Amino acid sequence: VQLQAFGGGLVQAGGSLRLSCAASGRTFYNYAVGWVRQAPGKEREFVAVVKRRGGSEYYADSVRGRFTISRDNAKDIVYLQMNSLKPEDTAVYYCAADQVLHSVVVLSPEYWGQGTLVTVSS
Repeated sequence: VQLQAFGGGLVQAGGSLRLSCAASGRTFYNYAVGWVRQAPGKEREFVAVVKRRGGSEYYADSVRGRFTISRDNAKDIVYLQMNSLKPEDTAVYYCAADQVLHSVVVLSPEYWGQGTLVTVSS
């Protein structure tokens, strides 16, 4: 699976952004897809993941209620809608995929996409 993340940018605190992760190469709906972020000087952390065929999503406590992950299997795209952004959300956001959802949560997915930078100004 090849993953391409896009949609990052600069936004003020309280604003919104939508990230997209486009997939190609394998049967997309067979993979759980999620987002992982890495802030400057910090380790990567799990953000959100959606099950292979959708229907169930899981979030880090730090983003639950503000971020929403969704997928469109017809278009092979996973979205991350980010609302009420905070300066501490500033990070490079990576999409990741694995046939086992837990592998994404523990940051050991089979596939990684390149990152897209999100910067939230105060």
